[in-house]
Amino acid sequence: MPIGKVKWYDATKGFGRILSEDGDDVFLHVSALEPGSPAPSPGTRMEFDLAQDRRGAQALRARVLEQGPSVVRNTRKSAADMAVITEDLIKLLDGVSNGLRRGRYPEDVHARKTAALLRAVADQLDA
Repeated sequence: MPIGKVKWYDATKGFGRILSEDGDDVFLHVSALEPGSPAPSPGTRMEFDLAQDRRGAQALRARVLEQGPSVVRNTRKSAADMAVITEDLIKLLDGVSNGLRRGRYPEDVHARKTAALLRAVADQLDA
């Protein structure tokens, strides 16, 4: 079975391209992926069965050997920066908590900003 790395993959459209170790450009369709496997990211090493049709090489069955590098993990903030952000977040949530204890939800604008901040911090921690 040939091995290659994903050049690109569009999960919304369900297809992408693999560059095989032989230098061939291989079409990858979502139907070739193992059931339940996540969409491959660029740089993911894959093993695949190869078929030729009138449009060129196409992967029939593709299996992930090694996930590609995470862009988020490589660009996330340092642990020291996250410690400061987390401490500030705790203070912010303490204020929200005090308002909730008094029976008041935060105003819409404040609630949306707080929720966006929580999602951003969660993305950094989850990377």
